[in-house]
Amino acid sequence: MAVLLQERLDDGRICVLTLNRPEVMNAVNTELGMAMDHAVSEVLEDPKVRVIVFTGAGDRAFSTGGDLKERNGMTEEAWHRQHRMFEEAHRKIRASIKPVICAVNGYALGGGCELALSGDFICASTTAKFGLPEVTRGIIPGVGGTQTLGRFLPRGRAIEMLLTGKPISAEEAYKYGMVNRLTEPDRLLEETLTIARAIAANSPLAVRMAKKAFRLGYDMSLEEAVDFSLECYNRTIVHPDRDEGVKAFNEKRPPRFMDIY
Repeated sequence: MAVLLQERLDDGRICVLTLNRPEVMNAVNTELGMAMDHAVSEVLEDPKVRVIVFTGAGDRAFSTGGDLKERNGMTEEAWHRQHRMFEEAHRKIRASIKPVICAVNGYALGGGCELALSGDFICASTTAKFGLPEVTRGIIPGVGGTQTLGRFLPRGRAIEMLLTGKPISAEEAYKYGMVNRLTEPDRLLEETLTIARAIAANSPLAVRMAKKAFRLGYDMSLEEAVDFSLECYNRTIVHPDRDEGVKAFNEKRPPRFMDIY
């Protein structure tokens, strides 16, 4: 059985990647880590795919992070070799030019929480829990969690989670703005795909430029960020989608945007 399922929806515009090891709460072993890395690379190269959705198989967990049973007794060299692969997969997700939505359907712990935080935003079921328990295992989050958590949560709440290793509920994550949508478990994927379809209906280039302007401008001064956003804006002006968007508005019809970035 494949450890990562890949489903293309809406004529290939949406790609759903499902971590498929429900018997171990979708813990990420070497095989799954490799599959994630390869799948993300493939999807990013496919011009038809406009939105990527990550979720986990079953109703217990999105992912509980690295597979500690596989890691039990692992040599330092083997640990580093495996971890470099995990780092690369998460780096590709964070740098993705295409929107990445994580549909969290249960426990998102350790690397699973970091995966959710590597995307652009999170939809979660009411049963979800988020945590970075690495300090209770003698390490710290290793694929960006120490940096991404504080970009989703207030500073004090983020550092408390990192230092105690204790999880927070979906309701608390939603209250603080870490989660965009909170749904009943049986509606999670449906609600997430509704958002994905709204994004996929837009110009791929415009979505890419809006994401780039937002994410890279986030740590700049206001005026630097505005100047950078204008560079992104000017990229859209010379693209055929700009003309199509104006024509569609005036002709009172849905726009037919191109799969060109």
